[in-house]
Formats: sequence, C-alpha cells, structure tokens
Amino acid sequence: MNPISLFCILAGVTLNAGAQLLLKAGTNAVGHFEFTRANILPIGFRLATQPPIIAGLACYVVSVVVWIVGLSRVDVSIAYPMLSLGYVVNALAAWYLFGEVMSVQKLVGIGIILIGVFVLARS
Repeated sequence: MNPISLFCILAGVTLNAGAQLLLKAGTNAVGHFEFTRANILPIGFRLATQPPIIAGLACYVVSVVVWIVGLSRVDVSIAYPMLSLGYVVNALAAWYLFGEVMSVQKLVGIGIILIGVFVLARS
C-alpha cells in the first residue's frame, strides 16, 4: 500500500471515529431520553440542532468521500479490516474525553485488533 492510499484509508477511519465521538458528545449534551410519540419531535429537534451532532454528521459525509477515494486505490479485503482501527481510536478517546472505563479486557482486545491490522497491512 503506497503512502497516499494509506493516508486515504487512515483519514477515512479517523474521520469516522471522530464522527462517533462528536455524536456521543452531542447526546451527552442532550442527556438520557426516551423516544415516545409525545417527545419524538422535541427530542429529535434538540438532537438535530446540537453543534457536535451536526459536526459529527459532517465528519461522516467527508469520511465517506475519503473512504471512496481510498477504496479506489486499495483492495477491499485490506481496506475494510482497517476500519477496526476506529474501535481503537474510539476506545482510547472515550476513556480520555468521557471518562469511560478502560479495563484490562478492553486493552487486550485493542492489542488483538492492532496485531490483526498489522498483519493485514503487511500482506
């Protein structure tokens, strides 16, 4: 995989992970809610107008464009597993930004993902 292809794939993964984190920040700002017929419009409006959610959706749009460019350069059997790096980024960022628990079990899982991506990238 050449550097430009790798950049496209990693940028797509990073933007996708960033989108997830922004969506989480937006839902944290709204707080816990239940969707019922009575509140679907008010809650939907609150969610749709949260700046982090809007930014997260924008990240998704850009990530799709970058991902398509990456897929045009890399076999899908190599590119698609690279998406698992998003789990690593999100787990570490959620620990750092949102105070989520980082257990030994999660760290082992992250290690397994990283080993798998390394093996695939070298093939």
